[in-house]
Order: sequence, then structure tokens, then C-alpha cells
Amino acid sequence: MSHIFDALQRSDADQTGAEKAAESTATELLERAERQATSQWKSEADSGDIAPDGAEPELLSGGHSVLSDRSREDFQTGNASQAAERAKIFSEFQTLAVSPSAQSRLVCLLDKESSAAEAFRLLRLRIRHLRKERPLKKIVVTSTVPQEGKSFAAANLACALGSASQHKTLLIEGDVRRPSLSQLFGVGETSGICECMESDRALSESIYHLAEAGIWLLPAGTTSGDPLETIQSAKLPALLQQMTAWFDWIIIDCPPVLPLADTSAWARLADGILLVARRDVTEKKKLQRGLEALEPSKLIGALLNASDGAFERDYYYYHRSSKDSGQSDGSAD
Repeated sequence: MSHIFDALQRSDADQTGAEKAAESTATELLERAERQATSQWKSEADSGDIAPDGAEPELLSGGHSVLSDRSREDFQTGNASQAAERAKIFSEFQTLAVSPSAQSRLVCLLDKESSAAEAFRLLRLRIRHLRKERPLKKIVVTSTVPQEGKSFAAANLACALGSASQHKTLLIEGDVRRPSLSQLFGVGETSGICECMESDRALSESIYHLAEAGIWLLPAGTTSGDPLETIQSAKLPALLQQMTAWFDWIIIDCPPVLPLADTSAWARLADGILLVARRDVTEKKKLQRGLEALEPSKLIGALLNASDGAFERDYYYYHRSSKDSGQSDGSAD
């Protein structure tokens, strides 16, 4: 896997010395945060607190599995029952037509051959590799302040994951104060998670299949009260647990960390946090405060949104694995 944030060090001919220094400072700040997170993951893995996704049953002497034949049969029966239940649930979801505008920047849907879309496919690959090291299904995408591109990143990451395999991907519009995903996909205003938490509306009535994008969407909906109280509802953990049983990936577009407290409610329930920063927008002091507000062990990486009109330089994602040797990752998706 490539060195963390190595592409941030690439110089642009039109950058001034001050711009290079500011970029380097932000890079060092994010790199320190990821080193801290990596160290904590490794400590947890060494202590046995983390079981890698897809771990094999322990073998006894002679090569016999800990699972008895009867246990294996019960396991297979349980899986079949869960699959049938899951299929029934998915048949109840409504389908919405996607009508994104050219300005939506849904590159993984509208411009799949672009280098920006390729960058999100690389992000997908690295997140899937990361899941081999630690449990990772529910991912919060946030930023330190508004206008850094976190909704754009969440939408494209979800589309990239949804197009990769048979894994079912859910995109949650967790920013109920300023929802933008429904507008990005051009699906109009619909009921969503607010109605589920404020009334007896079923989840199956508020999750929509976006067939063209290959994902499912849970919109924000409309809250009748204080957004923070809605997000901190005692119903949220149970609802998220139910969605975790249905979907293989859950991407949550959250409000910025500063100055709101909404993100903490989602972050407590998530497996990992992806932080979005934007060149020439994200300030060092605010970035530092944002990092301090996040739980270090849940920070899985940072995405630099450096949009300047040139797709080939737009987006970079970096993650340092606990097994990172500094070599490039040649695995195929």
C-alpha cells in the first residue's frame, strides 16, 4: 500500500511556496492522527478484541473444526432463514428513478471513466482491504466545517461500493439539518429517517432502491422538532442495528464536526469514520479541533477534496494499514 498522504506532497507548478507549506502542515496533522488510530487498531487486534471479517473457525488437533456437524447444520439453516427474511424485506422497498443534474458531480454514476471515479474505486478497494483487519460495515463520512465536500464524497463512495459486487449498500442522509443527497440524486422530497424516529413509520417504507446507482437510500425526511433531539432519539441504535442486519455496507453522510454535536450520535454507533478535507478551505486550527472531537480508534482515513477544475488532481484517499510496508498495493478489485 502506498505511503500515507504521498500524493499530497506532489507539487503543482502554479502553487506558491506558502500554499505548499500550508498543504504540508495539514498533511502532517492528518498523518499523526492516522498513526494514532493505526496504533490503537494494532493494540486491539493483538489483544484479541478484534476478529477479522471472515475469520475461519478454529481448528483442533487433527484438523477438525470446533463446529460439530450439528452446529454446522444449525448454522446453515440459520443462514437460509436469514436470507429468506432479507429477500422479503428487500421486496418491500420502493424504487425511485434517479435524475441527477450534470452539476451533481456524481462521477461514479455519470462519468465512470473519469480519473475522479477511478479515485473512488481505489477508495472502495482500500476500505474493503481494511475490513479484513477489523469489523467495518457502518462508515460515517464527515468534515470539519461546511463546504468541504463530505456529501459528494459519501454519495460517490456509496455508488462505488454498490457497483462492485452483490453486496448491498445503503446510503443514509444523516445530515437532517441541511440534507443534500436527495437533491444530488434528483429523487425529490420523500419521507425518511426523521419520520421513522418521530412516529411509527416502518423503515421498509422509508428506504428506497436507486436501481440506476446500484444502491439504496434512506433520506433525511422532515423533522418536526429539534434536529439534534431527533438524531439523539433512543430509537436510532435499534434502527441502525436493523439496517446492519439487512445491508452489507452502510455509508452515513453526517453534518460537519464543527460546531454541531449531531455527528457524535452517529459516530458512537459507527464502525469507522472517514474525514473529508478540502484544499484552500480547511484551516489547520479547525482541522485540529475536528480531529480532537473524533474517536481516534474509529478514524479509518482522510480524503482530500482538492477540486480545482482538473479531475486528475481532484481527489486522493490515504490509509495506513497496520501491516503497511510502504509498498504499492497491487491487489485487483
